[in-house]
Amino acid sequence: MTPNPLVARIATGTAPLQTLATLALEQHRVIPADRRAFLHLAQRETATPETAAFFEFLAEGESMAGEQLIAFAEACGVDETRVRTYEPLPGCQAYPAYVAWLALNAEPTDVVAALTSNFAEWGGYCATIAGALREHYGFTDEACGFFDFFAEPAPELDEKAAAAVRAGQVNDELVRRYSRMLQHYEASFWNTLGATP
Repeated sequence: MTPNPLVARIATGTAPLQTLATLALEQHRVIPADRRAFLHLAQRETATPETAAFFEFLAEGESMAGEQLIAFAEACGVDETRVRTYEPLPGCQAYPAYVAWLALNAEPTDVVAALTSNFAEWGGYCATIAGALREHYGFTDEACGFFDFFAEPAPELDEKAAAAVRAGQVNDELVRRYSRMLQHYEASFWNTLGATP
């Protein structure tokens, strides 16, 4: 897993609650944006049902994660008014903006391969955060549900991704490019959060 200074601070309980609140607020924008991008990719992919099924499954997962996010936000002191009036940080929203770019411009099967190459790292971050929220911040299981959701192994998702890649054609050069860009924007998300007061 790539070193992540903010996740390391959360792991030791030294990240301020305000930073966690900002994380919740940014995710309130990321989740619905990614969900729409995945649905668009599913609708684009009419020739390969396996690929469409993968993105439909991802979109459903985003819906479930969005429901779990509410309890985390509330534990951070974030209410509906703050969610509605919050001005998102460009460095945090670059990731979903790039996912939207991929949804419009990339071949869906290449997007499957690029996204899945980064899932393990995101899941590792979420597992670390979930444990730290319980140990250092006194959050309940319900408040940690968002991170638990992404930290859990997802064998069905892995199977759907493998089926999609088998059914389509993958451009390895483009997948490496897309993966590198996603990793960069993921790092931007965490670095931006870590720099907020």
